[in-house]
Order: sequence, then structure tokens, then C-alpha cells
Amino acid sequence: MSESDIRRASLADIRRMKDRNELFHDPNAPEGESLDAEFWAKAKIEGPKRPRSVHLKLDPDVFEFFHQQAGGKGHLTKMQAVLKAYVTAHKNP
Repeated sequence: MSESDIRRASLADIRRMKDRNELFHDPNAPEGESLDAEFWAKAKIEGPKRPRSVHLKLDPDVFEFFHQQAGGKGHLTKMQAVLKAYVTAHKNP
């Protein structure tokens, strides 16, 4: 799902939609997968992983490339996405 497919609504928006009968629930929708006791016995709680702050020196041409690609704002996020894609591509299966 792409970012453009995601719709965001506040609780107030959802309540207004409910009041206008714009929300739809299909009572004939299939049931989801049942999670049995074996699943819950093996389940583990994992806390969120916090990003690590680092100081990074970049060549000026590398910095400028990402800065221009992002239109100025968001260049660090773009760099993070490239590094994450690299890690994913090089992880052992």
C-alpha cells in the first residue's frame, strides 16, 4: 500500500461519518484467523526499537544529491530509506 492510498481521519471525523451513515460494516464478512492458546503461549512482547542518533560526515556531493532529491526538507529521511533498502537487500535469507 502506498502512502497515497492511506487515508487519515481524526476521531471527530469518524464520529461525523458515523452520524451521516457513511461508515459501512458488512455483517457477512468472513471471520479472521483464530489465534489459539498455542499462539499466545509462544507470543512475546517486543518494545519499539529506538533510532540511534549518530554523527555522520558526508562528502558534499552526496549531501547535495539527497538535499536536492528531497527538495530541501526530508533529505535525512531519504538517506535513511536508501540505507534501509541496502540493508534489506544484503541481509542473509
